Amino acid sequence: MSHIELTAIIVDEYDPAIAFFVHVLGFELVEDSPAVSSHDGHAKRWVVVRPPGARTGILLARADGEHQRAGVGNQFAGRVGMFLRVDDFEGAYARLRAAGVTFVREPRHEPYGSVVVFLDIAGNRWDLLGPRPA
Repeated sequence: MSHIELTAIIVDEYDPAIAFFVHVLGFELVEDSPAVSSHDGHAKRWVVVRPPGARTGILLARADGEHQRAGVGNQFAGRVGMFLRVDDFEGAYARLRAAGVTFVREPRHEPYGSVVVFLDIAGNRWDLLGPRPA
């Protein structure tokens, strides 16, 4: 095994999710292709975003059915489930605040680096992680 290719986040709609990940978080849109649902054959899209230079991407999966819609924003049962490492913590934090990203609490400094919890467009919790203290 060499690496994890994708992880998925369930979203309400594709385009607002793409806008959040690309224009707010600064991810690249790697793919946006038509696809067909394996459940009932209706049209869907294969949408993949990832941080610039990263190998692992995120599949933005539009909720299909009531069961999946119930998971939007609760992908990780209220826990932080995604961890975004940045080189310039203060700059990234300021940029995300200016873009209207919701932060759950104030930044703190831990032995593993600076950290602040934010919500993605679906309401899932992420850690924004900065470098370890020198």
